[in-house]
Amino acid sequence: MTHDSDSLWSYAPTAGHTPDLDFTGYTVEASDGRVGKVDRHTTDVGPQYLVVDTGPWILGKEVLLPAGTVEDVDHDSRTVRVARTKAQIKDAPAFDRERHLGDPAYRDQLSGHYGEHGSGH
Repeated sequence: MTHDSDSLWSYAPTAGHTPDLDFTGYTVEASDGRVGKVDRHTTDVGPQYLVVDTGPWILGKEVLLPAGTVEDVDHDSRTVRVARTKAQIKDAPAFDRERHLGDPAYRDQLSGHYGEHGSGH
């Protein structure tokens, strides 16, 4: 991974992420509306990410969001805001729970899709 790609897989210092707080179940908001709820998140050394259950929005599918997409974590309202649109998230490469961590090519696909500056294309 490149340096830019590495930063995409880490929580920004300004995001309000606290490693010892679990935000499983928090609502995830894209820049243009609700995406779903946090099913899982990592705080491990290495690639950090959120697994989001989209519920009925994308027919109950899960999506993986790199931690660098997180703009803000509001523990009072139990909300995670991400700096991406609903369309960018919906159009992301399909999430495969079996290979998402073990396959650098999959992370590279997501890095290319979400990009350092949030283009999503």
